Amino acid sequence: MGSLFRSEEMTLCQLFLQSEAAYACVSELGELGLVQFRDLNPDVNAFQRKFVNEVRRCDEMERKLRYLEKEIKKDGIPMLDTGENPEAPQPREMIDLEATFEKLENELREVNQNAEALKRNFLELTELKHILRKTQVFFDEAEHGSVVSQMADPSREEEQVTLLGEEGLRAGGQALKLGFVAGVILRERIPAFERMLWRACRGNVFLRQAEIETPLEDPSTVSGDQVFKSVFIIFFQGDQLKTRVKKICEGFRATLYPCPEAPADRREMAMGVLTRIEDLNTVLGQTQDHRHRVLVAAAKNIKNWFIKVRKIKAIYHTLNLFNLDVTQKCLIAECWVPVLDIETIQLALRRGTERSGSSVPPILNRMETFEDPPTYNRTNKFTKGFQALIDAYGVASYREMNPAPYTIITFPFLFAVMFGDFGHGLIMFLFAGWMVLKEKPLAAQKSDNEIWNIFFGGRYIIFLMGVFSMYTGFIYNDVFSKSLNVFGTYWTVNYTRSDVINNRVLQLNPTTDYIQHPYPIGMDPVWQLSENKIIFLNSYKMKISIIFGVIHMLFGVIVGLFNHLYFKRRLNILCEFIPQIIFLVFLFFYMTSLMFIKWVKYAAIHPVYNPDVTTSSYCAPSVLITFINMVLFKSPTKLPPCDPYMYGGQYSLEKFLVIIGVLCIPWMLFAKPIMMMQERKKKHMQNLNSHGTENGDIDGSGVMQSQGQVPSHKEEEEEDMAEIFIHQGIHTIEYVLGSVSHTASYLRLWALSLAHAQLSEVLWNMVMKNGLTQEGWGGGIILWGIFAFWAVLTVGILVLMEGLSAFLHTLRLHWVEFQSKFYLGQGYSFTPFSFEIILDTAQATSEATD
Repeated sequence: MGSLFRSEEMTLCQLFLQSEAAYACVSELGELGLVQFRDLNPDVNAFQRKFVNEVRRCDEMERKLRYLEKEIKKDGIPMLDTGENPEAPQPREMIDLEATFEKLENELREVNQNAEALKRNFLELTELKHILRKTQVFFDEAEHGSVVSQMADPSREEEQVTLLGEEGLRAGGQALKLGFVAGVILRERIPAFERMLWRACRGNVFLRQAEIETPLEDPSTVSGDQVFKSVFIIFFQGDQLKTRVKKICEGFRATLYPCPEAPADRREMAMGVLTRIEDLNTVLGQTQDHRHRVLVAAAKNIKNWFIKVRKIKAIYHTLNLFNLDVTQKCLIAECWVPVLDIETIQLALRRGTERSGSSVPPILNRMETFEDPPTYNRTNKFTKGFQALIDAYGVASYREMNPAPYTIITFPFLFAVMFGDFGHGLIMFLFAGWMVLKEKPLAAQKSDNEIWNIFFGGRYIIFLMGVFSMYTGFIYNDVFSKSLNVFGTYWTVNYTRSDVINNRVLQLNPTTDYIQHPYPIGMDPVWQLSENKIIFLNSYKMKISIIFGVIHMLFGVIVGLFNHLYFKRRLNILCEFIPQIIFLVFLFFYMTSLMFIKWVKYAAIHPVYNPDVTTSSYCAPSVLITFINMVLFKSPTKLPPCDPYMYGGQYSLEKFLVIIGVLCIPWMLFAKPIMMMQERKKKHMQNLNSHGTENGDIDGSGVMQSQGQVPSHKEEEEEDMAEIFIHQGIHTIEYVLGSVSHTASYLRLWALSLAHAQLSEVLWNMVMKNGLTQEGWGGGIILWGIFAFWAVLTVGILVLMEGLSAFLHTLRLHWVEFQSKFYLGQGYSFTPFSFEIILDTAQATSEATD
């Protein structure tokens, strides 16, 4: 139970492991996750450590697994995740794993290379097929003399040139030596291609192009993108133009293919191309089937392979932190361990020794140290979120009081004071309740959505915030800006019906309208209809905000007392805690007491029921004015027949409280430094007397040991007295001024509560109220749409945005106003060697890179 309120007691241990048993023992400790190892080789380069070769082998295996994973995801094959957590393999199994991964990688790379070559051949044959088909169409049209082939100028201002039929072309070819080239080019490059041909060849070439309707797969890209291409044929005269045309085609990355001139040769080539395409389709299908089988087999085991490799790598990384004994047969490690878990750790070490077959048991010795141990707070799925809120401000110093147990209650309650609406709290409660009930399947999904992970990680915080908001909403009697009429109303209004309907400035007057029986719990629902509701709730919520704030700060100062008692800081108790508690109680807690006295003594009751006017609301003094007069030693103004004081002897008592409170300031400022000076002088005199004795240093050390002061091997230089005075002055000013500013800071409870209620009411009146005024079946449709709009705004603005605002303000009240009274937060977290943490971190990293 003590570890709930303070961090675990830690100890530094020295661990001796036999070399052949070290791997298995570290593996068992990794499964346990309760040991934080220290680096005993901080000056040794990472590449010069003993197990660097094993770490490199693990890196290489991890690289091969990532390659396999990428190929599996590329084919959309589901990777089997059974949820198993295999143990770290033995070192001798690394060779088998390496051989398996090497075989899989080589086989997959070979299959991919073959598939890429086949796809490239398939693409070339497909393009050649389209060229033969399209050019055949060109020549057929030319043979019938029905086509005008044109090389278009970009300006569209050049003349058209006709191409002769095939006989004329053949005859012209003999006379003019007309040649041609055919190929394919990306469709989007056609306009620029035409323009370049026209300008470079000065219009002495003829181009004919046609689009390929179906997209073609480009094997040169990683994902095999689909591209659109066009077939072209260019006619020219002479070798000079031929060279120029080919260079332009090369520049535009157009692919040229041989195209016979004779129709029979083209038909024969087309038949051969079709036959080769069919053969390639068959081979490609077999290659893809083989690749799929390899990947499916790998997908069944890749999750477990990742776990095994990462565990092996983590073990060797940890072994690199150890020192090697001079005999080369023993590894020495130093580690922080929780005292309560030493026996569990020793059992894990024995299991590791038995697994390795070693006959020499490991040795775990506790060491004395003057270093500050790490802070380790045990958490479960419920307390983890609240502990994360505390650690976000600063990790607690070793064995310092942990604010998390108190935050479990105070955090959702202060949030609910600002977010007091039963309906909005119910939405939050249902959402968090769903996450809690579906906890296991939702956690198994392992979503990489950061916002969702934040909500899911804080599901218990949201759940409690929803429960407390429902409670405070019931106390405020506020449900989506409306009231619950559970017990009816306890008010009697002395007006006629016409007066109430026609006069909108009428207000509830407790003196004339309220009957003597109070409402059973919370607010009377009639306040929702009153014009002076905001005036009444303003005073009520402001006072309870101050009351909760002072109690919260007072509790923080009292928690600091437990820190002083645990660490035996007697000086801090006398010179800090006592004046701090007196200052806070005599001034600010007294102010909250005046609120209760005012509530009890004065009442807004009709003179018929309360003939004593001095105890009526007319004579009730202002608490704020009373407190200001108290601090200024000013007597209140007398207004007969009212008594300016709430009780007898009030002025004298208040004067006494202020004087004592002011005297606490120099007490906090000077008492501790002066007492420290006296102790130093006393210790200095004792040292002088001990050196003057006959035994010299022996007696001196005996005096120190008799006082329980063990001489430290790591003596710290005594802090300069000037620095002590400055530090104490800063601490005193911070506390005194902070008491005032922090008390005022709790007024945010009042301000946000009123703002939330008013925003909810405005949203209802401007949106939802308009839908309720419509009648008939058309009004139902309109109401449905308006309700949907109102619900979206309610969830988006009032629940999410207002909830986030109230959450942040509550976080500030805990970090600054509460924890500053006792919490240093200067520790560092206990980060054990844990396979679970390592695997979760690696999984999150891989998802982020994806």
